[in-house]
Amino acid sequence: MTFCKYLGVAILCLATAVSGLSAATGDIETAFPAPDRCPTGLTFDGKNLWLADRKSDSLYQIDPDNGGVIKTIDAPGYHVAGLTFDSRYLWVLDLEENLVFQMDTETGVNIKTIAVPCDNPRGLAWDGEYLWVADYRADRLYQISTEDGTTIRDFASPHGNPAGLSYDGTYLWVSDRIKDMIYMVDPATGRVILAFDAPGKYARGLAWDGEYLWNTDYQTDSLYKIKITDTTLYSRKEPRSQELEFSNQFRNYGPGVVTEVDIYLALPRDLPNQVLLDTLSFSPPPTDFVTDQWDQKMAHYRYENVAPGDIVTVAMTARAELYQTRFFIFPDRVGNLDNIPADINKMYLVDGSKYWIDDPTIANAVATVIGDETNCYRIARRLFDYLIDQMEYELSGGWNVAPTVLARGNGSCSEYSFVYIALCRAAGLPARYAGSVAVRGDDASTDQVFHRWVEVYLPNYGWIPVDPSGGDQSRPADQARYFGFLDNRFLITTIGGGGSTFMEWSYNSNEIWQSRGKCKIHSEHIGEWSPLPDIDISDD
Repeated sequence: MTFCKYLGVAILCLATAVSGLSAATGDIETAFPAPDRCPTGLTFDGKNLWLADRKSDSLYQIDPDNGGVIKTIDAPGYHVAGLTFDSRYLWVLDLEENLVFQMDTETGVNIKTIAVPCDNPRGLAWDGEYLWVADYRADRLYQISTEDGTTIRDFASPHGNPAGLSYDGTYLWVSDRIKDMIYMVDPATGRVILAFDAPGKYARGLAWDGEYLWNTDYQTDSLYKIKITDTTLYSRKEPRSQELEFSNQFRNYGPGVVTEVDIYLALPRDLPNQVLLDTLSFSPPPTDFVTDQWDQKMAHYRYENVAPGDIVTVAMTARAELYQTRFFIFPDRVGNLDNIPADINKMYLVDGSKYWIDDPTIANAVATVIGDETNCYRIARRLFDYLIDQMEYELSGGWNVAPTVLARGNGSCSEYSFVYIALCRAAGLPARYAGSVAVRGDDASTDQVFHRWVEVYLPNYGWIPVDPSGGDQSRPADQARYFGFLDNRFLITTIGGGGSTFMEWSYNSNEIWQSRGKCKIHSEHIGEWSPLPDIDISDD
């Protein structure tokens, strides 16, 4: 038995040992060693799995309960790169000849042969009427006729190296061997709906058995049974232990006097993407603590008679575990607009001075994009895709109102957020913003730019992060990464629905001041990051 086969058995034992623990989408239910060393295509015939091996040029029928080989037949070609089953016949994709064979597995006879419309095909799937094939160099997915291989439609693959395909009756599943990801894709649009890490480092064939997704990995020579549906709404991975010292410095260059200045520091709290490791500390101690109308808590400092040349500096230190947090959102499980609680609507559908939700620019865009759609996920995703098409990121001074930003077609992360919130609220979907301090590359780094994005309320899921400026990417997988996903480099300090009593339209911190005479004021906000030793904060 090879090392990879031993690894497959070890994974099986591990999966069995943890089977009683809470699982999330993408977790391994069980695993088996593949019957040979070069597994590629994979499919399910309604009862058993079929696996292709490119080195032995064999097709193996496998019992999904124990991984045992039931039957072995010769492949119809010398480099099988994909398998699928159409309820009666096995379809076999051969990379060397760029052909698909329709095979009777009882007799081994090839009934039909069709050419594929691409040069580097990988993966094969049957959607009940047509075949799907991926091209790993052109980075495209093709829906083709079983009559003669005519292309019905094609669109970009989620990322750069699609390797396996399957169809679950509603969605396509696509494995990517370089990104080590598995994607759920809308076959009508090519839009990536959700994603998770592949079990191994060379994900190839995929198969759907009606409840679980199966994947064969070319590096570990293993078969993985993957959990897809679960009550766990999100996963947390890649913990990152960081200390943040956030300071707000207020300088009066005079010649007048600042008669009073109020400085507010937004207080982070435990959220799906972050866990505070100890109590927040402050220097100097705050005057008091306040809470605004959005339930955002803040440390408040009051200073009077700040003379010319005086500098006021206040700081907060937070220690936190930051996670890559991925929400698993299945559109058909998301409720409609009528399912949103009344108190959420009351608080997060109101207009604001940066939104202008009744402006014709906003109202017309919503009417065009949404139509009569009521599913909250589809509303949020259509508006997200629309904004990506309409806008380009540009960091410049000042924040304009949403209609102005949308009309000119560019903006900062805050302006993207204002536009997206305005569109969502105009469509009847509650939305708010989250503001953060970001780790900029190295664990020891400085942030003076910061980052803001949006959260939308999806019934049955709650508040979901959506980053429209981050999602302004070209590849479907890169766009989807910013819908329901947060990287482990953000500490959220501020959650707000609009202008705040104390924070106004800022986030992280803010100052409000009054003066007598001419005063030149400069304020500086700095986040200083330092790494902490890794600390295991496990869910109970």
